[in-house]
Amino acid sequence: MVTAELDYRTIIVKSLGQLPPFSPVLNKLLATLAREDVAYSELAGIIEKDTVMSGNVLRLVNSAAYARRSEINSIPHAISVLGINKLRNVVLGLSISRMWSGVKTPKIWSPARFNLHSIAVAVMSDNMAQHLSVNYPEGAFVAGLMHDFGKLLLAVALPNEYEQIDQLKLTTGRPLWECEREVIGADHATLSGIALEEWNLPIQIRRAVEFHHRVTENPNFEVEKQGATFHLAELLDAADQAVNRLGVSVQELPAGTAKHEHPTEPIQRLTDEETTWKLMGDFEREFEAIRKFF
Repeated sequence: MVTAELDYRTIIVKSLGQLPPFSPVLNKLLATLAREDVAYSELAGIIEKDTVMSGNVLRLVNSAAYARRSEINSIPHAISVLGINKLRNVVLGLSISRMWSGVKTPKIWSPARFNLHSIAVAVMSDNMAQHLSVNYPEGAFVAGLMHDFGKLLLAVALPNEYEQIDQLKLTTGRPLWECEREVIGADHATLSGIALEEWNLPIQIRRAVEFHHRVTENPNFEVEKQGATFHLAELLDAADQAVNRLGVSVQELPAGTAKHEHPTEPIQRLTDEETTWKLMGDFEREFEAIRKFF
């Protein structure tokens, strides 16, 4: 069943070559991730170059989730309401998801489920980073958005193996990443990390994505925390588990499968009950607003 040992970087390069290229707008937005001095005017100028994206941003900020008394009709005004980081995150989420939707994948792959799960984990991770002590909190949204990117790369570059992995998980009930390792010798988190390295995303985001299923296996875990209580990989893992328990998953759930009775449990392992329920409330409000775009 196990595929011969593969050159993972070759898989990534092959997969990335089959994806649509980033637009100039998206490239500029990604470049701002490593900068803390992004001006309102600069970010507004980038977003306004994409008419569709500008329209989506204004629809979002005028939605019931943000409960504004007066209509917001400009990107600079939207930035003043949401803040630079929040708006940049929203635009990255919408842009990247839109770009991936037309990629050729196996029949069992659902772009809608993948996009919804990715954006849900991104929103959850971002909210958690605002309430908990974590290294590189500004990267939480993008880490959540990209944490399962390796699954898409597998589906694109190795569709037969992807289907084998999916079937193995269904028949055994084992964690997906274990099934991936059995079939191809690597898991989607490792592949995601390689892709983010190819794109030169900040190393803190790459490391969180790479180890979000295997936090304790990170040899530099304590050093990378940089004095924070939690490593970003820990938040990412908890957010991923919570979102899956809410039924928002990449893989289709077997017929009759109910939502988990305790979706808050992974988050409450990291914080107190009051903060957990606040996080869940904030997540539901933001996610319901943004999921309408998928």
